[in-house]
Amino acid sequence: MKTNPSFTIIGGGIAGLTTAIALSRLGLNATVFEAAPNVRPLGAGLALAANAIQAFERLGVAEAVIQRGRQLHALSIYDESGRVVTRTDSLAISKRYGIDNFAIHRAELHQVLLDHLPSSIVFTSKKAIRMEQQLDGVTVFFEDGSSRQTDYLLVADGIHSPIRRQLLPESAPRYAGYTCWRGVVHRPDLPMTEASETWGRRGRVGIVPLTDERVYWFACINASPQNQQMGLLTSRNLADHFRHYHAPISDLLAGTPDENLLWNDIIDLKPLKRFAFGRTLLLGDAAHATTPNLGQGACQAIEDAAVLADTMGKNVSVETAFRDFEQRRLSRTRTITNTSWRIGQVAQWSNPLLTRTRNYLFRLVPSSLSERQLEMLYTVDF
Repeated sequence: MKTNPSFTIIGGGIAGLTTAIALSRLGLNATVFEAAPNVRPLGAGLALAANAIQAFERLGVAEAVIQRGRQLHALSIYDESGRVVTRTDSLAISKRYGIDNFAIHRAELHQVLLDHLPSSIVFTSKKAIRMEQQLDGVTVFFEDGSSRQTDYLLVADGIHSPIRRQLLPESAPRYAGYTCWRGVVHRPDLPMTEASETWGRRGRVGIVPLTDERVYWFACINASPQNQQMGLLTSRNLADHFRHYHAPISDLLAGTPDENLLWNDIIDLKPLKRFAFGRTLLLGDAAHATTPNLGQGACQAIEDAAVLADTMGKNVSVETAFRDFEQRRLSRTRTITNTSWRIGQVAQWSNPLLTRTRNYLFRLVPSSLSERQLEMLYTVDF
């Protein structure tokens, strides 16, 4: 490996910042370029699974993350009347795999990551639009007309990454068939210790308690892609849509200020066949964006950083480390993306007969099957 090589990270989200932390722990020089004018992400709540906390432990930031969020006791799925479909005991899982089902606000997670990096290495208002790779380095070109020469390029600028589309022109996002609203509201009257989802004929609603008496919720409804009528819905409209669902769903939605609503279609990337391109590597959502149905989007980005640090520490050549990373991550992220996609399709069923049958069958699933899926998610090759 060249003495003190330069690494340029495109994207100042969870993937980019965590990767910068991973490289800094190896004593490597990394600079982060973020397209937005500041590193203040849109988003609401986030549940981190045990595999993400394991990765943070390896990177030395787990304690700081844990101080900013809360561990939840369980994850339950209900039908629209409030009857339990499935329930997972998160505290029991944590005894085996470490802290699981950990809720934190996205903005607070970003702040923890920023606190572990020198402010001098993060640059904002710098949108990368293309790259040129040479034998001895990579040139990155930005929307403002500037460019940067670097030894190695780490692309972590999300599902709409221009550089990924340059490298893989066919890698367009795919629509999952449902659209989603998110919100965070202060509700001291709703003391909760579990995360939950409610699956019904009119869509799906998730509720996740955060710190400081806040509650994060999301609501998914089947719709055509980029349906602007959906974007016009207010919190009152959403509350009315889910009015037949069990308490406190309709009340929670109605009590959210409209200006706090975030709306977007649910999309992912059909699994790619490669992440490494010589001196350039795809990471996070730029490499393997997944639907949120396994709660693994951010977790896989965090895993990426820990695995990259491991491969960098074991290989003499950075290019070899990138190929090693690719080999270790392709199969795992493909499995998670495909599994999450299938779960989302089943969770969004709207036919009354199908939804009743689904819920009946889910109640019959043996715990051993659920445990095997958790073992797949939480046993990580770092």
